Amino acid sequence: MLTNIGGMLEFYDFVIFGMFAIVLGKTFFPTEGSPALQALSAFTVFAVGYFARPFGGIIFGHIGDKYGRKKSFLLTILLMGLAAFMIAILPSYQNVGIIAPLLFVILRIIQGAAIGGEIPSAVVFVKESLLKHGGLACGIIVCFLQLLQLAA
Repeated sequence: MLTNIGGMLEFYDFVIFGMFAIVLGKTFFPTEGSPALQALSAFTVFAVGYFARPFGGIIFGHIGDKYGRKKSFLLTILLMGLAAFMIAILPSYQNVGIIAPLLFVILRIIQGAAIGGEIPSAVVFVKESLLKHGGLACGIIVCFLQLLQLAA
């Protein structure tokens, strides 16, 4: 159940980001630019999160192999939550200048790496924990992730 909740929350954040990219572009990028350029900047930051996912899989896969799947899984959930919280309280470009978009990009990289490590960690953890019904449990995880994307 924890794997489903963690994955759902992480993907929900990713989907919500895409939906609010225009607002985020206006908040974190200079207002002198055109609205189209602001939106493009926000979607670029959105893409950066996706590009960080494979690196998260590598990093957290190694952590899972060395220290255990559960620790890796919990660390990814913690990082995703902290990065999301930090983005929520991040000051705008108008308040702190160039620091705002730089921190925004760094936090999105952390989020992307966390989600890239969370899904494989969750699936492997569940599969190894439930030897008899591991395939069904892994299918349920993927099903919940897809349902959440539809709900968002």
